[in-house]
Amino acid sequence: MPDISHVSRRAFGGLVGGGALTAVAGPAAAASSPAARDEAERPFRARSGYRPGRRPNFLFILGDDMGWADLSCYGAPHIRTPNLDRLARQGVRFTDAYSGSATCSPTRFSLYTGRYPGRTEGGLAEPIGSRTQGLDPHQPTVASLLKRSGYATALIGKWHCGWLPDYSPTKSGWDEFFGNFGGALEYFSKLGQLGDYDLYEGDATYKDLRYYTTVLTERAVDYVGRRHDRPWLLNLNFTTPHWPWLTEEDEETAAGIAAKIRAGNVLGALQHTDGGSVEKYREMVENLDASIGEVLAALRRSGQEENTVVVFASDNGGERFSYQWPLSGGKSELLEGGIRVPTVLRWPAAVDGHQVSHEPVYSPDWTATLLDLGGARPDPAYPLDGHSLAGYLLRGEDVPQRDLFWRVRGNRALRRGGWKYYQDAQGKDHLYDLVTDAREQADLAADRPALLAELKSAWERIDGGLLPYSAA
Repeated sequence: MPDISHVSRRAFGGLVGGGALTAVAGPAAAASSPAARDEAERPFRARSGYRPGRRPNFLFILGDDMGWADLSCYGAPHIRTPNLDRLARQGVRFTDAYSGSATCSPTRFSLYTGRYPGRTEGGLAEPIGSRTQGLDPHQPTVASLLKRSGYATALIGKWHCGWLPDYSPTKSGWDEFFGNFGGALEYFSKLGQLGDYDLYEGDATYKDLRYYTTVLTERAVDYVGRRHDRPWLLNLNFTTPHWPWLTEEDEETAAGIAAKIRAGNVLGALQHTDGGSVEKYREMVENLDASIGEVLAALRRSGQEENTVVVFASDNGGERFSYQWPLSGGKSELLEGGIRVPTVLRWPAAVDGHQVSHEPVYSPDWTATLLDLGGARPDPAYPLDGHSLAGYLLRGEDVPQRDLFWRVRGNRALRRGGWKYYQDAQGKDHLYDLVTDAREQADLAADRPALLAELKSAWERIDGGLLPYSAA
């Protein structure tokens, strides 16, 4: 159990009850100025008198396998993230935000389509691991719908929704693509999940053997700094801090991993189970934070900061070196640590800063929100499962009351208000009150059997409308 003696009573209450985490002393807090730390977050409230103007740009940034508390503004006592902390101070920090699934590609399916991953064949892979799986180019995406509405669209970084020749961002609505197709790659050689070189510009390989996060950052800085003649969407998907555990100083270690990949031990080498540490992970997260700071500085220099919606989130919960306290579980499972993720929104033209929201939201909601704000209509043949947050953010309307649903092989979960139904890998049903027990240790299934049955039935109704998993 981590040392929490330095955490304020108000912050501790937020940790254990899902409320606002505001003041954490020690190294993490040193990343922010004393004046900034002294200005407490206030509960979210929409700005009065908002009047719609020009359609905003969208910069949606994903970290990879980042745990809920891996940012200093979420409580990490040892990781300094001044740029993301500043982004949070300038906008809204969401304490109860979730990914659409517990692994990489299903969450990306849910974010790109605004629908449950189980609505499509490719979304059943957890995650995608072969060339036969991917996002059907006929499926509308946030990019294709915004493009139809007049937006320029680009994806920089990790795609992980299928490989060429059948699948690609440029086949699914993005005008430009620069990045990797697979779920992981060695950061220098760019050898990836299938054992081959995996850095592309469009559909052609692009040779650059520098540290991958640096390469992606340069591309993103260039994109946001361009002279754009129309609003734009940029999905900026970093692979950091996903394994292998490498920083810019680790070329020698990287060469050893690349050699193992070339020898045929692809997944074993990339997973890097014989490397990494809490310290190395800290360095990776802090490097990501600095890289995001460069992109945000370029946005500011371009004069577009005021009317650009910036969202930062992670694609799922953290792995073995992540800081998740007080949550249980991690990537690949539907306990809170596997799906609750740090999420920050900033939009200076319309949303005030220094705010915190405890509303439960998740990946498909952001799809619906971006489409709503961008004046794009969903395709009626592919109805969204997410709900737009535009009314909440701009007019103070209540967030639509609905159930948040998750399904992975071996786990099921549904959140309604503060209640969560969870079924573990052994098929046992659990019931948790997340408002008082974010760590999911007090199982109330026996105390509230009627509520458990109601939430389980709701889960099964949604599941009945999805594609079944194949026998494995």
